[in-house]
Amino acid sequence: MKRFNYGGQAVIEGVMMRGRRVVVTAVRRPGGGIALDTQPLPAILTSRARKVPLIRGILVLIETMLLGIKALVFSAEVSTEEEEEKLSGRATGGIVAGSIAFAVAVFFIAPLFLTRTLDSYIESSIVFHLVEGFIRMAIFLAYLKILTLIPSLRRIFAYHGAEHKAVNAYEAGVPLELEAVKKCSTAHTRCGTSFLFVVMIISIIVFALIGRPSLWLMVLSRVALVPVIAGLGYEVTQFGARHTGSSFIKAFLAPGLWLQRMTTREPDDSQLEIGISALRRAVEIDQLEEEG
Repeated sequence: MKRFNYGGQAVIEGVMMRGRRVVVTAVRRPGGGIALDTQPLPAILTSRARKVPLIRGILVLIETMLLGIKALVFSAEVSTEEEEEKLSGRATGGIVAGSIAFAVAVFFIAPLFLTRTLDSYIESSIVFHLVEGFIRMAIFLAYLKILTLIPSLRRIFAYHGAEHKAVNAYEAGVPLELEAVKKCSTAHTRCGTSFLFVVMIISIIVFALIGRPSLWLMVLSRVALVPVIAGLGYEVTQFGARHTGSSFIKAFLAPGLWLQRMTTREPDDSQLEIGISALRRAVEIDQLEEEG
């Protein structure tokens, strides 16, 4: 079977894995069993646009949020054994739009205005953007730290670790069996946490190229250039994942891998079984499709 970069995210008591043509969500039932949900991917997410540099990064970001919300709804329904109200496409789109607006406001607009309060002390445009980047990174780290303090999220972080272990095992050619996968790392170079770290770094460079125009133009740039930064961040992350043998690449990826210690935890056997089940089902379906 042709190489494919499997990946996904943790949900409530479960793991979602994205395959070539389907997305599989495995969730632990209150009684101990495993519920598996398999959904075909929308055509736009498997189209040729998914292979166009920069464009694919934007599509992946939107895809991750759309699929993640649907998987979260399914996992909440299974883990509580309660029928959840189904989200319409419009409602899902609204949640995604709201999430993006929140992220832009907190991580891009807020740092700009905080840096502007120091305007009288900063003469250099380069220093201005470095300070803004430092504040943005500080907000990002504080945000991650707050998440680690929420007890209910700690189990989700363990499932995040299970997802990484399963993918690392598959990519290393290790059998998708519990004892073998347990030995794999909870860190992964293509993790969303590492991607966000890269985005923070790239944003400093991109905004510095704009200079220090009027405030309204700076605000507009922080909004309009988010897709560009996301696209660049995706390409850099993927490039790094393909060249981990380079000492320079390893050093560049190290901070992102370190940050994953905040968003992943070592899973127990039950949690790891969920990650393996989701990935195994996605791989099986892809193999069946390739065999016709």
